[in-house]
Amino acid sequence: MRERGEALPYTLDQLLASLNGVEPNAPERLVIAYEPVWAIGTGKNATPEDAEAMHQAIRKALAERYGEAFAQRVRVLYGGSVNPKNFADLLSMPNVDGGLVGGASLELESFLALLRIAG
Repeated sequence: MRERGEALPYTLDQLLASLNGVEPNAPERLVIAYEPVWAIGTGKNATPEDAEAMHQAIRKALAERYGEAFAQRVRVLYGGSVNPKNFADLLSMPNVDGGLVGGASLELESFLALLRIAG
């Protein structure tokens, strides 16, 4: 899917379908977590730039549906093999608001390192 250039339309179609019935009255209560399908269970992760491109597209889709103010208040998390080595770079991206941590949360030192990075 990624190699065929279908990741963006596929992801945005899933996102918009999942938002049916969501009203734009409490964007701070909406959290969107994105993990590339090719990263699930593989230990692979997107580059910070790839994650940013998808998160930017997600925020743009939210703005088109609900308005810019709503889109800017929604938290968009990245969830593809977040770990202490890549988390700071991911968080440096303007549209990556945090991480959905999986396996890295199973080891105390790793999880504590993530918390320190998140500040």
